[in-house]
Amino acid sequence: MPTDEQIQEQIEALEQERLTLREREGEHDPTQAADVARVEEIRVELDRLWDLQRQRNALREAGRDPEEASERSAEVVEKYWQ
Repeated sequence: MPTDEQIQEQIEALEQERLTLREREGEHDPTQAADVARVEEIRVELDRLWDLQRQRNALREAGRDPEEASERSAEVVEKYWQ
C-alpha cells in the first residue's frame, strides 16, 4: 500500500504530465490522438488516487488505520459521478 507521500507524488507527476499534454493541444502533431487518449487515462488514474487519499484521510479522522483503505477500480470510482 502506498504512503500518503507516495500517493501525493503520483498525483503531482500525473498532473504535470497532463499539463504538458494540454499545452501541446492545438499543435499539429501526429501524436495528438495518443495524447487525447493519455489525458483520459490520466484523468481516471487521478480519480482513483484522489479516492484512495480521501479514504485514508477519512479512516485517519475516524481513529482507524489508514492502511485499511483500498484502491478501487476505475469502474467503481468513475460511477461515483453518475
